[in-house]
Amino acid sequence: MIKTLKKELLIYTALLTALISLMHPDLLTEPKVRLGLMQEMGNYVHPLLYTLFVYLVLYFFRAVFSFGKKLISKKKED
Repeated sequence: MIKTLKKELLIYTALLTALISLMHPDLLTEPKVRLGLMQEMGNYVHPLLYTLFVYLVLYFFRAVFSFGKKLISKKKED
C-alpha cells in the first residue's frame, strides 16, 4: 500500500513539474516574477487542479490498459 502511494505521488509530482514547465516556461528563468503574479492574483491552487485532472485521465487510461492486459493474459491461459 505504501509502495503504491509513493509510486502514485512520484507520478503526480513528475506530472506537476512537467505541466508547470510547459505552461509557464518563465518560471524557470524568472521565478520571483511568476510567484509575484501568483500572489497578486491569488491563484495558488490552479496548477494542482489542472494536474489532478490530467492525472485522473492518465490513471483512467492506465487502468483500462491494465484491465485489457489481464484479459489477454487470462485468455491465453484458457
